[in-house]
Amino acid sequence: MNIKEAQQLVDEWIKTTGIRYFNELTNTAILMEEVGEVARIMARKYGEQSFKKSDEDVNLGDEMADVLFVLICLANQTGVDLTEALEKNLEKKSIRDAERHKNNKKLQ
Repeated sequence: MNIKEAQQLVDEWIKTTGIRYFNELTNTAILMEEVGEVARIMARKYGEQSFKKSDEDVNLGDEMADVLFVLICLANQTGVDLTEALEKNLEKKSIRDAERHKNNKKLQ
């Protein structure tokens, strides 16, 4: 599935199963909550925190998918074509960072 298809699929799901989109502010708050759940897993799996008994069955991929789902909802609500936005963003980064990372001694 490509990004455009994902945006269409989420829109269809929202309109049939989800009934309607939450408003943009609510979805922004939900996005922050979902990002926090990813951060929690990362801190425990790759950082120095340890998992609690209740955290042992968490699924990083599932939590990342939750972030993506809500981000797609926000894109759909605000009229953002994520494919176009990502392409433009990568072009911007490629121009801006053409030499920057190669010359960064911290990355070598």
